[in-house]
Amino acid sequence: MSGNGFMSNFRRLISLEERAARSTPSPFDQLRQRMNDVLGDGGVLKEVVQSGEGPPVPENASVLIHYSGFLEYSDRPFETTTHSKYPRMMKLGRDVTLAGLEIGLLTMRKGEFARFLFQPRYAYGSMGCPPLIPPAAVILYEIQILDFLDSGQVDNFLAMSPDFCYMYFPQEEQSTVPLATLLEVVCTLRSFGNRCFNQSRYDNAKDRYKQATMLLGNRETQSAAEMETMETALLPLYLNLSLTELRLDSPRKALKYGNKALEIDSANTKALFRCGQAYMELHEYESAHGYLITAQAKKPFDSDINNLLRKVEICYKDSLDKQKDVYSKMFRGLRGK
Repeated sequence: MSGNGFMSNFRRLISLEERAARSTPSPFDQLRQRMNDVLGDGGVLKEVVQSGEGPPVPENASVLIHYSGFLEYSDRPFETTTHSKYPRMMKLGRDVTLAGLEIGLLTMRKGEFARFLFQPRYAYGSMGCPPLIPPAAVILYEIQILDFLDSGQVDNFLAMSPDFCYMYFPQEEQSTVPLATLLEVVCTLRSFGNRCFNQSRYDNAKDRYKQATMLLGNRETQSAAEMETMETALLPLYLNLSLTELRLDSPRKALKYGNKALEIDSANTKALFRCGQAYMELHEYESAHGYLITAQAKKPFDSDINNLLRKVEICYKDSLDKQKDVYSKMFRGLRGK
């Protein structure tokens, strides 16, 4: 009797625990209760953790994001970019292949941090992605928008070939596009280049800057005012290219772009400084000294100019001393003969 009573109580206790477990919401169920339905079909749910600012991410944009993907009941992400100091810029529709992720990104603004729950049809489907993602898995993504660039207009000018080299539309076709549109494209390319430069990806930065200069060079100018506008857009590109070539240990190319900048603005101190840097790397100290003296006359208290000028003067003096020593030994040898 007592044994039967014990088993009856034990079964009742187990039954109560099972019902309690069934009534306790799962982690994802708890999240759903405070999330918004993005599409209205329950497939993509969103919670804003930290608001962003500015306009939302446009279609065909290139985004710079940190993201982490989680399975339910897992405290470790199956993929993440948070360990990367410089996450790569990703193009919507090309590099972002998860449907829910792209839909979610289009609702976000710069600086925003948000969580998303994706149903399988917006994530990895009924098959999953073995061995990391099981079949028909609901996925949690945490996403932060660091920056984005509206590269849709760039796509109208540039077409990518299979070997990832950019091809340019015919010159006459470019000339029919409003100048303001062209300048927006150039500005976007320059921003891409700046992003790559800041990540020390100098070859990629150079490619972006050169694309922008080629687009401007292919444009047929209609007036003196348009020419002036084009030169204003070209000047920072030449300066950026000059600095990039210095980072790539190509001082002669750096000198070429520095001089192109001076053709537009002969008094530009950055261009004079770049040329001085290039000549310094080429060990042509007298030429470097000339450019830097001119730059110093325009900005006498610029520490970068003054420090490089002192370095050039020391190297120039050492070079002259070595030459004198070589000539002295040469003459002593001739006298001995």
